[in-house]
Amino acid sequence: MNSFPPDKKRIHYGWIIAFVGMICITAALGFCRFTLGMLLPSMSAELDLAYYQRGFISSANLLGYLVSALLIARLSVRTGPRIFIFCALVAAGISITLATLIKGFASLLLFNVVIGLCSAAASVPSMGLASAWFSKGLRGRAAGLIVVGSGIAIMVSGALIPHINQAVGIHGWRLSWRILGVATVVIACIAFAALRNRPQELNLAPVGGEDPLPVISGMGEKSIYLNKTIYHLGAIYFLFGLSYMIYSMFIVTVLVEERGFPENTAGVFWMWLGFLSLFSGPVFGALSDRLGRKTGFIMVFSLQTISYLLIATRLPGAFLYLSILFFGITAWSIPGIMAASMGDYAGADKATEALGLVTFILGIGQMSGPAIAGVVAQRVGSFSASFFLAATFACLAIILSVFLKPPGDAPATPPELTS
Repeated sequence: MNSFPPDKKRIHYGWIIAFVGMICITAALGFCRFTLGMLLPSMSAELDLAYYQRGFISSANLLGYLVSALLIARLSVRTGPRIFIFCALVAAGISITLATLIKGFASLLLFNVVIGLCSAAASVPSMGLASAWFSKGLRGRAAGLIVVGSGIAIMVSGALIPHINQAVGIHGWRLSWRILGVATVVIACIAFAALRNRPQELNLAPVGGEDPLPVISGMGEKSIYLNKTIYHLGAIYFLFGLSYMIYSMFIVTVLVEERGFPENTAGVFWMWLGFLSLFSGPVFGALSDRLGRKTGFIMVFSLQTISYLLIATRLPGAFLYLSILFFGITAWSIPGIMAASMGDYAGADKATEALGLVTFILGIGQMSGPAIAGVVAQRVGSFSASFFLAATFACLAIILSVFLKPPGDAPATPPELTS
């Protein structure tokens, strides 16, 4: 490949791509999904939502995410992530803004499906940029930086939403969503101006140099969809979706309604969780670069299991802080490690397609987790049992991670299945 020799005094454009990818995730996942947990108490108060309805609101968002993750991955490869991310974020911003006009549970469900569709359409290609722009040895760090965007959104919502609710009252969640909708469109414009699909467009090599041929890439059009290791990773991602969505969706509700914290105080907790999560992707992404993806998965799920149990057992306040600490420092580590794993196992050319497949599997878990937790909480009268479920799912993910083979040992798809 003809490329200019590297200038050590200049920052490689790949790091700019990672930074822009980070703010795209801020909008696509943060504003479109993770702020929902902070909005839920005031939204529930105005619309008189029961526990099970709150669970299904999140599941509606994730239903759209689920469908979109499977369908858009291959399409984004054909059109290029840049234009795809731009269109998806513009549509998301408009949808969020229009959702502020709803007056009942049914319309809230419908809009959350649409917002979920836009969320995956922007987030999957954004995370896939790490595999195109970075070599294997730096891919975990780059993907970890990109997923930090979710933590930024949590910090923004934790600081902004309680103050808006205090100033506006019961309708404050509507104003909050309008602000987030406009911010999402602004981020879409930044992405269109700054993103490039591949380093070759700027006559560059990936950061860290070219990788050798990947393990399962180049074995036919169906190799991604028939490879056992990809589905093994998908199962791990599924359990992550089940467990972490229970925590992120209902921790504020537990703080306000079961622990008696004022909404402003719960917002401070949420903001601290967002701040801690800023370190989760880069730290554990870098560790997975050095120690291996399997070790990274095991470390993260172990800390998250402890976090869920500390909430489930209703221990005193100090343990609540410890739970938020453990969840915060690991919050977005799994998506970052998973995005890097797709590049390791599938190669840069098929990483986005493989990520779309495992994100579809993740979406099933994300959609199911809050709905199950809401139904369980409705029957038990609290969310303690739901957090025990989250801990169980995380433990199962540890077991699956133990049996994950490294890329060099991953079973290849038989050629006769891809001919």
